[in-house]
Amino acid sequence: MKDYDYDLFVIGAGSGGVRAARMAAGFGAKVAVAEDRYMGGTCVNVGCVPKKLYVYAAEFGKAFKDARNFGWGSELPAFNWATLRDNKKTEISRLNAIYDNLLAGVKATVIKGRARIVDAHTVAVGEQCFSAGKILIATGGWPHIPKFPGSDLAISSNEVFDLEQFPKRLVIVGGGYISVEFAGIFNGLGAKVTQLYRGPLFLRGFDSDIREHAAQEIRKSGVDLRFDVNVESIAKGASGLQVSLTDGSTIEVDAVLYATGRKANLDGLGLENVHVKLSDAGNIEVDGNFCTTEPNIFALGDVTGGIELTPVALAEGMAFARRQFGGVESTVDYEFIPTAVFCQPNIGTVGYTEDKARAKFGKLRVFKSAFKPLKHTISGRDERTFMKLIVDRASDRVVGAHMMGPDAGEIMQGIAIAMRAGATKALFDTTIGIHPTAAEEFVTMREVWREDTE
Repeated sequence: MKDYDYDLFVIGAGSGGVRAARMAAGFGAKVAVAEDRYMGGTCVNVGCVPKKLYVYAAEFGKAFKDARNFGWGSELPAFNWATLRDNKKTEISRLNAIYDNLLAGVKATVIKGRARIVDAHTVAVGEQCFSAGKILIATGGWPHIPKFPGSDLAISSNEVFDLEQFPKRLVIVGGGYISVEFAGIFNGLGAKVTQLYRGPLFLRGFDSDIREHAAQEIRKSGVDLRFDVNVESIAKGASGLQVSLTDGSTIEVDAVLYATGRKANLDGLGLENVHVKLSDAGNIEVDGNFCTTEPNIFALGDVTGGIELTPVALAEGMAFARRQFGGVESTVDYEFIPTAVFCQPNIGTVGYTEDKARAKFGKLRVFKSAFKPLKHTISGRDERTFMKLIVDRASDRVVGAHMMGPDAGEIMQGIAIAMRAGATKALFDTTIGIHPTAAEEFVTMREVWREDTE
């Protein structure tokens, strides 16, 4: 067997790459990790972590107002963007160091710089070349802004966290979870937010009832939602950016945030030097064991165009290392993966949408609950929670759970465990609820809302 510099060379120190490197090293492999930007990847630096911190900041504004009817008579304090931004930077730096320490702890070599594949067993970083028995590509995704007149004036989610000045007027373009979350963040921080989406309803891929409820609640929160419209051009004006829309209108704003999609981060990676096949969308094609069409080159995480969630990349990194270096037959089960959208209020979901459940299982029973949260009976806030359970009629198994309301993500994690274990509606019904909570609604829904008949 040829003697390589490393048993495994990982390109990308995001969640999936670092997990794979740590696990492989734990199995005794000699591992190197190359990273040209920041330790922890998108999630730690310009994704999940800073986004959730900014969501917390946005929710304080509403909490101060809600507190008044609970007896707290203070005025709404001023918001300081620089304080939030700089404290966020401090926290991210701390997390970057933790990732460095995690790799150092398993004696993995960290190489700073953009890696380029030279051949099936060689990777170059700068002027140095390294040989490896296996190469793992885990470079993630990168925001994509389409080209149009003035597109260079738009920013992406990479830049929005660290703007020098707070944008008091903001246009957000896109209909996915990233655009929805940033609309809620900046609306909550006090900006005038307009969200544009070219389709008739945002959050494509989510359950239709949740999508409709979300549009209603987000509009009530103050976001100016505009569907079936897109940007034609952006131009600098005397007092801001002039955004011309396809409906003939113009908006003047301080910033335009594009969140219309991400593409695999493959620039300069050297894939032309090997036989790694890409999909029509530009993602690396892999099989169920993360093998590319080059036998000893693998890929996982967002770069493959699968489910773009940090915990999924972590699971893939673990399964890869177990199979390749631990001698364990390990795969990832992609069914019943829970996820959340951290808008205000949150969306939590696990399992099938109603349409997809009907296509897979056939006849369904559907249950729902919609109500004003107890807190807002006193706060006075016009906000309603929506919950939905989708049940396969033949087996009584709960195959879809969807919620929009406070703490939806926290609640859905527990629901996901039950659903992965095959919980039936009868089991939900015989579970004692915790009172008074919103979560207890999931075990007290009794009346069928919709049912497919024979």
